[in-house]
Amino acid sequence: MSYDKALIAGKLRRWETYLKNYRLPYWEDLPNLGLYMEQVVSLLKRYLDYMPPELQEEEVVTAAAINNYVRKKIMPEPVKKKYFRIHIAYLIMICTLKQSLSIPTLQALLPMGLPEKQVQARYDAYVRRHHAAAEFFTQQVRLAAGGILGHDAASDFSTDDPVELITSSAVIGGFSRLLAQKLLLLEGKTLETGGSIEIRTPKNQPEHNA
Repeated sequence: MSYDKALIAGKLRRWETYLKNYRLPYWEDLPNLGLYMEQVVSLLKRYLDYMPPELQEEEVVTAAAINNYVRKKIMPEPVKKKYFRIHIAYLIMICTLKQSLSIPTLQALLPMGLPEKQVQARYDAYVRRHHAAAEFFTQQVRLAAGGILGHDAASDFSTDDPVELITSSAVIGGFSRLLAQKLLLLEGKTLETGGSIEIRTPKNQPEHNA
């Protein structure tokens, strides 16, 4: 595999600048006029333009996908084929979380039947967390890609090899998804009912003599 480090460094800096200035719209910024499907799809593509379509196995926002979310009761049904603020809020959360979570996991994470005020509070909290996560992510990328970006290596995790950066990103993505799924399984559990918290030793590890 061959990569131009100068190109990768430039792309990383460009994406970092973009994410620093990117914001999901807050509840009050969402339209509440009653939009038809075509208008909703167009609006969501504009809101979520940090997701480049060339990286998706399938489009994130389509009419078929939205109908599927409604059918599986992950979001409220439209009102006379029109979508209002509450629908758009659910769709933004679904489309951004769907990048790393399965549909069954989303059903557990985004409960239905909440009063609109609770949905508003949850959504605005999600928008704030989304931005904080983006900032944290770009900081970690700067650390991981220190050698590529020309920074002094601050840790053993820093690399100047694009393939190592790709590998690390994939591994971290897998760990992050696993953590989210494991934590969701603990809803409503206690120390008595939530399974063991005993520290586990990885299996099949070679023993090292002191």
